[in-house]
Amino acid sequence: MEHKMRRFKQMLDSGECEKILAEATNGVLSLVDADGEPYGVPLSFAYDGENHIYFHSATTGHKLDCLRHDSRCTFTVVAMDDIIPEKFTTCFRSVIVAGRGYIVDSPAELLKGLVLLGEKYSPGIDSDAEIAKSLGHVAVMRLDIDRMSGKEGIELVRQKADRQLSSEK
Repeated sequence: MEHKMRRFKQMLDSGECEKILAEATNGVLSLVDADGEPYGVPLSFAYDGENHIYFHSATTGHKLDCLRHDSRCTFTVVAMDDIIPEKFTTCFRSVIVAGRGYIVDSPAELLKGLVLLGEKYSPGIDSDAEIAKSLGHVAVMRLDIDRMSGKEGIELVRQKADRQLSSEK
């Protein structure tokens, strides 16, 4: 179900959301297990710049069981959260994506996901040996993004407006 953002002035455009997904280093994957219990797990991830987010995992576990039961999921990334105590607020930027999660079974896509993760978290380091070493005991999950929304704190919106006014003078 699509929900309209109540505070639409704080909404980030798709380019800003994609930039956060490309640069952030962790987020929370939210799933539902076979008993209907919510399950949120913090994970490293790699966004492919198109419509997919990749995660890696052990080959067994609760995440994979949840995905097998119900592929619907959300993934939340908080890129910024600066507390402003005297104003009782924070300057934040965040993105939530919703879609379907899958356990990758194609060897080519498994490799694609691992390479993306290696490039993101170990840039400039040849990850081929590490990937080869882990192939027998690693799973890769792919989230296909159906919807994406981003939001920033009202303080950041106000700062942008102030900068724009200053530059117009």
